[in-house]
Amino acid sequence: MTFVVTEKCIRCKYTDCVEVCPVDCFHAGPNFLVINPDECIDCALCEPECPVEAICSEDDLPEKYQDFLEINAKYAKTWPNITQKTAPLPDAAEWEGVEGKIQHLEDYPA
Repeated sequence: MTFVVTEKCIRCKYTDCVEVCPVDCFHAGPNFLVINPDECIDCALCEPECPVEAICSEDDLPEKYQDFLEINAKYAKTWPNITQKTAPLPDAAEWEGVEGKIQHLEDYPA
């Protein structure tokens, strides 16, 4: 089992979760974080650290976020690993709690 970063992180990108991860399984995109499912050890330390509750256990993942299992796995392969807390995006507070942010998910240019 793994933990999954969901849509709630898009355009917020708080990194409180990164600091507590004992295996450094977080990867950072331009406006979103993902967890590498092959590296996650299911320790659950990251979940309570997220101020927007964007991290869920795979077993508790709501149906509307099921696509994020694949999204996390896909981007963990190409986005850089992040191991230290950084500042959230400048307008993060404005995006907290906004639903339907998937269209705002950004990838790095090819």
